[in-house]
Amino acid sequence: MSHYRPLSERTHDFKPVETLPGEEELRLELVRCQDCGIPFCHASGCPLQNAVPEVNAAALDGRWGTALRRLLATSPFPEFTARLCPALCEGSCVQGLHDLPVPCRRVELAVIEHGFARQWVRPRPPKQRRGPTVAVIGSGPAGLAAAWRLNQGGARVTVYERDARPGGFLRYGIPDFKLDKEILDRRIRLLEQEGILFECGVDAGTDFSGRLLRQRHGVLVLAVGARQKRDLPVPGRSLSGILFATDYLAAQNRVVSGEQAALPEEFSARRKRVIVIGGGDTGSDCVGTAWRQGAISVLQLEIMPKPLERRGPDNPWPQWPRVLRTSSSHEEGGERRWNVMTTAFSADPDRPDRVSAACCAPVAWKTDQGRLQPVVADDSGFVLQTDLVLLAMGFTGIRADPLLEYLGMRPDASGRLPRDAGGRLPEADAYACGDAALGPSLVVRAISDGLRVAERIIEDIF
Repeated sequence: MSHYRPLSERTHDFKPVETLPGEEELRLELVRCQDCGIPFCHASGCPLQNAVPEVNAAALDGRWGTALRRLLATSPFPEFTARLCPALCEGSCVQGLHDLPVPCRRVELAVIEHGFARQWVRPRPPKQRRGPTVAVIGSGPAGLAAAWRLNQGGARVTVYERDARPGGFLRYGIPDFKLDKEILDRRIRLLEQEGILFECGVDAGTDFSGRLLRQRHGVLVLAVGARQKRDLPVPGRSLSGILFATDYLAAQNRVVSGEQAALPEEFSARRKRVIVIGGGDTGSDCVGTAWRQGAISVLQLEIMPKPLERRGPDNPWPQWPRVLRTSSSHEEGGERRWNVMTTAFSADPDRPDRVSAACCAPVAWKTDQGRLQPVVADDSGFVLQTDLVLLAMGFTGIRADPLLEYLGMRPDASGRLPRDAGGRLPEADAYACGDAALGPSLVVRAISDGLRVAERIIEDIF
């Protein structure tokens, strides 16, 4: 059963691809969930430790209010994770031993949207305020989670965001066909009604000094993300027509939301041959976006080997299954190739400043001192014609930032802010959460870490 809108419809707009689960689909899957003996989904799989079996049992009985309360007891933003999480819980589902796992993520989606439809999800401001004011720098999933928990604890919280609107990567890094920004704005309105202040278009540390930030607030929480993009330093990289994937996605998102009137030609795939370098979720998002913009062709390249169709012997249940995944964007067309390294870019003879081809080579993988290393075969290169190249190779860590310089913070060898077990940055007298401290990771892990660090702040200070 397809959970997506028809191809003939969805590739012509940026509206959500995924449909809400129907009553019959839910009933059949929830019955399967109740056949489980000892569940692993909540503790082994879910970073938030959602009580998946209890939520599902309540939903099966039609006790949607109970299901919602149990879900919100551990997850502040189920509407985000239900749309964006790769569903680690499903990787640990007992049904997945011999059959398809129970689609816990879609059950979560049904529960939270039932709650919003019935107006059960309402602002719940704290009854009293206490302690020093808190500044949360960054409004991505970790920053929002930390701000929510601190506000619930009675703190006066201000969230600073350098972009024009709050949400961070949720707003600018994820296409609307995966996360409609009205879903994000709906939550932001609730947070504001609960007493959280958002100051957007403000680059803390640049637009006003770190010293002034210290004077305004007694506690600093750095949720600045790991936004240093992984580049591809090969000959021809400086040619126009080669973009970072997140810049490309952000430009389209700004047009969809009306923040920007029109898409600059540089960021349009219309009538272009597109190559996406990187096989992860961001690369997949670029594939779907390029088709919607009117690309002629889309090719996604990945340097790593093609994953197995099923779990390998070194990847037993309940570990996360390292298997081939086909997203809704992949279903929309294009080609994927694995074991391909891009070695250079070449220019169009008629436009010497613009990319016209990617020079590539197949690679084999060999173990060297316990680590896999790519090996390029001699004289095996090939050339791919292209008009637009999107680099979706992930992130290497935090970016240089005047606020971090003021606080005397330097990233470690992994590009992360070194903190103690509770999230505190002892040298800076501040706290860090999310990707800035964990390294690039999942939305659900960022939310979980934001909650955990906020709990530590409440214990330490409030």
